[in-house]
Amino acid sequence: MKIHEFSIKSQQCHCEEPTAGDEAISVSTITGIASLRRGGFARNDKSVILALGAESAGSFSVFTNTPLIKGARGIFFSDDFGDLLDDNNYKKFQKAVLEFLRKNKIKPDIILTDLHPLYKTTILGAELAKKYKAKHIQVQHHLAHIFSAIGEKQIIENCKLKIENCFGIALDGTGYGLDGKIWGGEIFKISPLIKGVGGINRIGHLENQIMIGGDLAIHEPARMLISILSKFQKKEAIYKYLKKYYTKNQFELLYNQLQNNFNCQETSSTGRILDAVSLLLDFCKNKRNYKHEPIELLEKNSTKPYKLPPLIKGARGIYTLRTTPLFEYLIKNLHKDKRRLAATAQLYIAKGIYKIIENCKLKIDNCFVSGGISNNKIISSFLESKDFYTNKKFPRGDAGISFGQIIYYLLKK
Repeated sequence: MKIHEFSIKSQQCHCEEPTAGDEAISVSTITGIASLRRGGFARNDKSVILALGAESAGSFSVFTNTPLIKGARGIFFSDDFGDLLDDNNYKKFQKAVLEFLRKNKIKPDIILTDLHPLYKTTILGAELAKKYKAKHIQVQHHLAHIFSAIGEKQIIENCKLKIENCFGIALDGTGYGLDGKIWGGEIFKISPLIKGVGGINRIGHLENQIMIGGDLAIHEPARMLISILSKFQKKEAIYKYLKKYYTKNQFELLYNQLQNNFNCQETSSTGRILDAVSLLLDFCKNKRNYKHEPIELLEKNSTKPYKLPPLIKGARGIYTLRTTPLFEYLIKNLHKDKRRLAATAQLYIAKGIYKIIENCKLKIDNCFVSGGISNNKIISSFLESKDFYTNKKFPRGDAGISFGQIIYYLLKK
């Protein structure tokens, strides 16, 4: 297995390309980790940390202060192995992890995994923790996304970043939340923990909507559309928008499933909202062929947005960006240019996120945005125009999770 070097210096990036005959599996080295350590993240931590990432885009990272490849020390991170639900991908991933540990004589002290209890990486992490007598720590999915951006900024700018009055925004499809719900449109305030006050607090999120059939709603956006429209339309009116996707009997079954709350999950996912918008505006079909397909088609078909101010609801210190009013607006204006409506929906999310940050009325030192949906240019461009930081080198999606898990652990210490 050839090792590829990834270096960030003066905001320059180079990556040694594999030559003919090299194995497809590679592990990269962040040689810029020295600047990260000077910034105070790693300190003098002597622990060897293995982070196994998430599941939909498999990657792993290793942190060590012991010189390894070419005398380098710091964080070593792997390529994206693809969706680990694919058995072949998972076998390659598992083999690469074990080979890297064996060849470099690494015995991890800490093993980091996602919070989701059923992810293959979480199960593998528990097994390896038992094997190596290591401590197994689970990191919430969206916090790992956010801390990947924090770590990247530290490396690129070679700066001593103070985590005071910082905000982290995760715009994503699916992630297991601390409350057991499915998160994906999250806002956190990040500050030092002093005498039990501060730390990381969830201060906002997108309005919870229902995923009829749980994960099935990821692959059939019409399930999301049914649940959202049911909040302000009668059953007969809803079917008018769904009859091209379901027979009357199929629709009745799904509608009754929603009413009885059978196999339904609440989600604050940005991805599920934009999936439903894409379907409503006829830019995608009710079958997802690849990850984020409906959202990519929505963005691709977007033009100039209409004006639509975001609606925010605040309760008990947590702000909610209401998404049901967005669909009320879209239904009312379906006769208008759908390409403009597409842009309106995406900008509604971006402006709503920004408004929640503004509502906090705190001095903002840094705002970080990550997660798969932050690849959406309409959303990210607006937030970047407000000086929000988005990943430039590390993946914003799940392939960057393992790196974020390590940064989260080092910073939490």
